[in-house]
Amino acid sequence: MGAHFACFKAYDVRGRVPEDLNPELAYQIGRAFADETKARRVVVGHDIRLSGPSLSEALTKGLNDAGVDVTDIGMVGTETVYFATAHYGFDGGVMITASHNPPQDNGMKMVRDQSKPISSDTGLNAIEHRAFEQKWQRTGKGANETRDVYDGFIQHLLTFCDPTKIKPLRILAKPGNGAAGIAMRKLAPHLPITVEEMQFEPDGTFPNGVPNPILEDNRKDIEDRLKQGGFDLGVAWDGDYDRCFFLDGTGRFIEGYYIVGVLAEAILKNNPGGTVIYDPRLTWNTLEVVKRAGGKAVMCKSGHAFIKERMRAEDAVYGGEMSAHHYFKGNWYCDSGMVPLLLILQLVSESGRSLADLVEEMMRKYPCSGETNSIVPDVPTVLQRVETAFADGTIDKTDGVSIEYPTWRFNLRGSNTEPVIRLNVESRGDRALVDEKTEELLKLILG
Repeated sequence: MGAHFACFKAYDVRGRVPEDLNPELAYQIGRAFADETKARRVVVGHDIRLSGPSLSEALTKGLNDAGVDVTDIGMVGTETVYFATAHYGFDGGVMITASHNPPQDNGMKMVRDQSKPISSDTGLNAIEHRAFEQKWQRTGKGANETRDVYDGFIQHLLTFCDPTKIKPLRILAKPGNGAAGIAMRKLAPHLPITVEEMQFEPDGTFPNGVPNPILEDNRKDIEDRLKQGGFDLGVAWDGDYDRCFFLDGTGRFIEGYYIVGVLAEAILKNNPGGTVIYDPRLTWNTLEVVKRAGGKAVMCKSGHAFIKERMRAEDAVYGGEMSAHHYFKGNWYCDSGMVPLLLILQLVSESGRSLADLVEEMMRKYPCSGETNSIVPDVPTVLQRVETAFADGTIDKTDGVSIEYPTWRFNLRGSNTEPVIRLNVESRGDRALVDEKTEELLKLILG
């Protein structure tokens, strides 16, 4: 049993409060973070969860007692901590968030200088071990300050677009009572757009359910409102707004896969010959778009730590995951839920085409299943069973197993955090084939 605390995961800390994560453990994490990273100045922020302030206070005390100066930037999104850490030259940053987990959960995402991610193989396991042992190396008396970084953050976001090229579009925006409402209210006045607000008030009780627009039930209200007409597009975020999701003006949800294609095309236009990182779940559309735009496509295992590391190694201009994480070189290779909106607003404006029109051809040429999750007793056994059944295809094991045929392909991978297996299927222009193969694979997966 390697893990001493249930809340330490592959990329972050996440669990139930107070059973898995509480102020006592947050204090220990602060001490351990200081010892492991040798940081002297650290940024701390939290999302809308009710347990955020008390965990932030305990974490700060732990950092202070190790001689670390802490700058508290308050209620923000995860990317705001990434921004503040890198832009203002801090040694590290901690965002207190559990993203789209239930209201009673909380967690932490940690970064080093320049917002380099700390995951299990780059220090998170060591932080857990130090927190468990409580044999502290550093003691001191760190100072505290609070700082509002929103003005700087908004100015940074605006470097990704030219507001004078954005038309007076009308958008429906849904933060789902997460932290994105704060950012949108500060960003919107700099743009010539009209924003209709839906669930903008930050509320850690999540009165309208946990903000996770990937779930169909979670987006029915925004889809229904868009269907009534009057909008160019819709956008929704998860709680800490490091993921954003788009709907066209008719209320149709657009899979993150096609948004990767749209953004890759937009970014390569200004960065000719640039490298784009993509994940193995769905690939054909991205490969075609990048090739057509004269870029270079590099495949990488799913997960923010892997993508960021690969982006730095390749000096990539953009990285996209179909799970709606979008990474940008100009954002210290970090993911952002605000930059994609700015890029799409400008693309729609400059092209004179609707968002529906921009993705229509991609969806027709490369229909996909959307991600299907199945609970299985043993992920490796299922992966082996499926691989054996489709052994005549071209097999790639970058992440789980991807098997390719001339007219269709699929990727099957286990979750990093639960006994779940995730399936994605796509084809070359044959919707019926996607449905047929998805059904065939699900029967095999579920035994």
